[in-house]
Amino acid sequence: MKREAWVENRMNELLPTAYYHVVFTLPHELNSLILGNRTLLFDALFNAAAQTLLNHGKNTDFLGAEPGITMVLHTWGQDLSFHPHVHCIVTGGGFNGTNWIQAKRKNAKFLFPTQSLAKMYKAIFMAELESNTAIEWADIEKDKVLKMVRYKKWNVYAKAPLGGPAQVIEYLGRYTHKIAITQHRVLEVKDDKVKFKYKDYADGNKTKIMWLSVEEFLRRFELHILPKKFVKIRHSGFLRNRDKKQRINLIRACLGLAEAKPSVQVPVQIRMLEKYGNNITLCPCCDKGTLVIVLDTRMKRTEKHKPMPDTAPT
Repeated sequence: MKREAWVENRMNELLPTAYYHVVFTLPHELNSLILGNRTLLFDALFNAAAQTLLNHGKNTDFLGAEPGITMVLHTWGQDLSFHPHVHCIVTGGGFNGTNWIQAKRKNAKFLFPTQSLAKMYKAIFMAELESNTAIEWADIEKDKVLKMVRYKKWNVYAKAPLGGPAQVIEYLGRYTHKIAITQHRVLEVKDDKVKFKYKDYADGNKTKIMWLSVEEFLRRFELHILPKKFVKIRHSGFLRNRDKKQRINLIRACLGLAEAKPSVQVPVQIRMLEKYGNNITLCPCCDKGTLVIVLDTRMKRTEKHKPMPDTAPT
């Protein structure tokens, strides 16, 4: 339900331009360092990806304007291995502060040259690794690790333009509110091991089966629990949060479009009823009486210490 509400709000930001899917990954040699500095280096990953796209957008050879960027952090591979990367949805056109600039590569299959993206992204992230004194290296040999990743090719993956608004929304919904593994991939759970399916991208996207001990399964899953209050969905370019509504409406005016509709907060009860026909306000036992929440243990407030009502709800 949260995903659907988020996607609906993004609908108002869609513009009549091409949209591209770009993925920035980090070398696996940095995994240990990242695990010990999650907040710092996840932030650095976001910043390097955003700056790379913005710098290319400002280049008049490519666009000459500021694109809109939505970024989503993922940390897992299909087998639950640690694989930090950022998915970006990027507009083909951009805004230069006063005018909308249409995409220059309307018929091409890419937004910016991937080799140029990869080189700049690597340079920005490496500069952060070398200069940020807050990064804790612990027992990791800094010079050795930096040398390994400095001479390695970093991967930036860019897809062809997405088909249209519907496909953009599908992509956004697919990548925003996912977790490391969903229930449909878990095939069997025993006392001491777990069986699940995964796609092996290195072997032609074949679906394979993996057994892991319960301890190993939980260890891998725990790798993907983000730091407390860490924001894994971020916006940059003309989609940055500050004054975004005014900027979107200014862009829409440049394109001869009406102002974006105000976002509407639809209660989760209504969403559940509309999508699944399930009235979650009814008692799950008799399906008639109204379900009343008298205590939510997740709320760290004094309300949980108040005396319970004399009569329990039906």
